[in-house]
Amino acid sequence: MARSAFTLAAAVTAALPGAEVTGARALTAGGDGRFDSAVASLADGRELAIRVADADDTARELAAEALALRALTPGARAILPFRAPEYVGETRLGDGRALVTELLDGFLVEAADIPAGRGAAVSMGRAIAAIHALPASVVRTAGLPARSADEVRAEIRQLVDRAASTGRVPARLTVRWREATDDDELWRFESAVTLGGIQATSFVFTDDPAEGPQVTGVVGWHGLALGDPAVDLAWLSSAPDAAADVQAAYTEASDRQPDAAIGVRARLTAELEFARWLVHGDALRRPDIVDDAAALLDSLAQGLRDDDLAVIAERGDGVDSALAALDRVPQRPTSEVDTSMQTDAYNPEDLWLESAEAEVVGDPHATADLTDLVQSDPLPTEGDREKPASHASDREDETSEDEAQRAARAALQRWTSSSSE
Repeated sequence: MARSAFTLAAAVTAALPGAEVTGARALTAGGDGRFDSAVASLADGRELAIRVADADDTARELAAEALALRALTPGARAILPFRAPEYVGETRLGDGRALVTELLDGFLVEAADIPAGRGAAVSMGRAIAAIHALPASVVRTAGLPARSADEVRAEIRQLVDRAASTGRVPARLTVRWREATDDDELWRFESAVTLGGIQATSFVFTDDPAEGPQVTGVVGWHGLALGDPAVDLAWLSSAPDAAADVQAAYTEASDRQPDAAIGVRARLTAELEFARWLVHGDALRRPDIVDDAAALLDSLAQGLRDDDLAVIAERGDGVDSALAALDRVPQRPTSEVDTSMQTDAYNPEDLWLESAEAEVVGDPHATADLTDLVQSDPLPTEGDREKPASHASDREDETSEDEAQRAARAALQRWTSSSSE
């Protein structure tokens, strides 16, 4: 049963003794409902986010998030050109683990809606490069996972073999992935500090009238580790308009040794999300998940055409069109970046709704070749919860939230329009 915002806000005082809570409101960004979440307003003007998990997997995720945020020392945070949520405290609410962090103000943008050109795309590329520039000691000192190139390669081999053993992976995909893991040129990289699979909605934006939407915050730190930097670029397969500019800005801002294969490994990582979904369903003995993953893999195989995963390969339209459906694959708790509790209550889809105020050209939500394969909403996870009933105070918050959404929508539309002139 979902807890009310008032119940959650009251628990803040347990995590932060002496805090004077003056208000509470629900917090969601269209996440999957795996957490109960709310925003607590304090007498000193601060706003804190509280997230509660009852299931074991989500509780482990909160524990990892807490450890990662505490690993970001003032020195490490000073390196970053944006803010990461500050760790405030932890407590328990009933049988659930609760994490309290600083709330980051701003708005989110879905991958398919990120426009090309300077502004959001360039800012995102620079932000990823800054994360990868963090010293390895941030991860090692905190005892977080650290993997070498050989270890990353071995894990991918194991995943490919596990997926193939289900008998539901098209043969051409199995061959493609095994050839990639056998290609030594792909695996000559230096491990970097990563978020373990960043998503477009991990970035919190604010509007800059001169430069366009800029990344001012990053959420979803529970996957912080030392590993393949390509994992934080895999989401670009779902951002067809912005991918080239994000990666170009990343390369320009990076102070690491040139990595000619990073784009190919990122693409491989994106493809393997379907394999992970298949393995997840097989492990749970869920035929519905297995069938869904198999259908996605079949469409991916059909979209491959003649392109390959060689270092010098050009990106083909077929595979990229198939990968556009990656955001329809529910992610496993161990790698999910859930924003339902880490930034303010903006539904990313609302930022691009057609209205009298702003006309959007084209359909930013098209999923190309996989549209008819996934007719239903993503499968609910064990922690899905019903939304709490509205309270009077929630209605009072609607005015400020509506204003914030209008501002976000106007910023993105203005910048998109000016960039196309």
